[in-house]
Amino acid sequence: MHKGKLLVVEDDADLREAVVDTLELAGYDVVDSDCGESAIVALAQESFDMVVSDVNMPGIDGHQLLEHVVTKYPGLSFLMVTAYGSITNAVDAMRQGASDYLVKPFEPSKLVGLVERYIAGVSADKSDAPVVESDKGKQAFALAKRVAVTDSTVLIAGESGSGKEVIAKYIHQHSQRADKPFIAINCAAIPETMLEATLFGHEKGAFTGAHASAPGKFEQANGGTLLLDEISEMAIDLQSKLLRVLQEQEVERVGGRKVIKLDVRVIATTNRNMRDYISEGRFREDLYYRLNVFPLTLAPLRERVEDIVPLSEKLFKKHASKMNRSDMQLSESAKHMLKAYAWPGNVRELENVVQRALILQPGSIVEAADLCIDSFDIADNFCPDKSISDIETTGSALFDSGISSVSGRLGDDLQMKEFEMILTVLREFKGRKNKAAEKLGISPRTLRYKLAKMRDNGIDVEREIEVA
Repeated sequence: MHKGKLLVVEDDADLREAVVDTLELAGYDVVDSDCGESAIVALAQESFDMVVSDVNMPGIDGHQLLEHVVTKYPGLSFLMVTAYGSITNAVDAMRQGASDYLVKPFEPSKLVGLVERYIAGVSADKSDAPVVESDKGKQAFALAKRVAVTDSTVLIAGESGSGKEVIAKYIHQHSQRADKPFIAINCAAIPETMLEATLFGHEKGAFTGAHASAPGKFEQANGGTLLLDEISEMAIDLQSKLLRVLQEQEVERVGGRKVIKLDVRVIATTNRNMRDYISEGRFREDLYYRLNVFPLTLAPLRERVEDIVPLSEKLFKKHASKMNRSDMQLSESAKHMLKAYAWPGNVRELENVVQRALILQPGSIVEAADLCIDSFDIADNFCPDKSISDIETTGSALFDSGISSVSGRLGDDLQMKEFEMILTVLREFKGRKNKAAEKLGISPRTLRYKLAKMRDNGIDVEREIEVA
């Protein structure tokens, strides 16, 4: 298995061959180019982890190639190879975006050491890279990478939980603003009366409780990216103020008179049909066109079936690590069930399923029964086909409803664990049932049904929520 993929650009055939041999012996997959022009073609056709390029070449030289890479492929490591007399130029190249430089003649170990240093960083970044195996997923992230190098405003549409914030962060991380702040604000989660001050900031005494001046999200994101999550939920009166800020690239704090200049890239997301909202008078058409400079639509998880299993594996690895568990493996039956399910809650629901499975399965193999997909949203008991005794021994066995009263008690224990989980989540969201249902991966209707069941079992739900 290769450590990474490199593009070596060198017009001297002998030196190019020597560099390629050295890097291949060190375990890298290497593509070589004899000029800047062919390197640009290679970059367009394949993905690389690093470029190793000579400076002085006929036609497009190393500096011009670096400029192309910085513009078109921000974040791609670039190692400049230069002659002794051109060290000053190499230092200038680092200011322009090169990762490092290497002076000729150099020892093979020096070359390998530098490459390993930067490839290790790339590998670390890839651990947080989005999972995209489906054609629709690849298309969305390819478009995201293309728009990332610009400062265009982006409007990302998609169902709740489909990963809109993930693609927004991806755009920021692949932009020239990557080293600047990424600030996100959920327009649906903040009360209308507070959203203006939260966005634009406020001065001391601007309203009751404003004991000190505070910058808004626009100021916090200055130089970087501001994500306006669920923009369609913003009040119509505030939309006009937002439109002016976007047009003028300046903001005034609430209660202030000073104009603050901005340099902010705005990304907005919505899970609504914006055309319907506009026709209903719930969203300004001029603001829509200001935001919709580059539209992106993220398909729901059920339409990205190829992404489901690799995404599940990544989530299992993430949460198993948090629980100090060894890596989990999915059985074929579990993979089949994951791909067969419709995922109405998208990736957010999948993450909930992963966490539940880790709680119920102490072993290292996740079976279909451990996922509790089919039963959780419709059954009376939380995952009633799971026997606690079996969970403690094998981690995945079907509950045999014909086993006497012992099994009944075990089912009751599972039901109480479900009730405890529901109360914990309700406390977290201070009794807000829609938010709690979303995190639990169930519908609000199902949550209401389960709360009624809890009351039938003698649980004072409201009092339990307050006790925290």
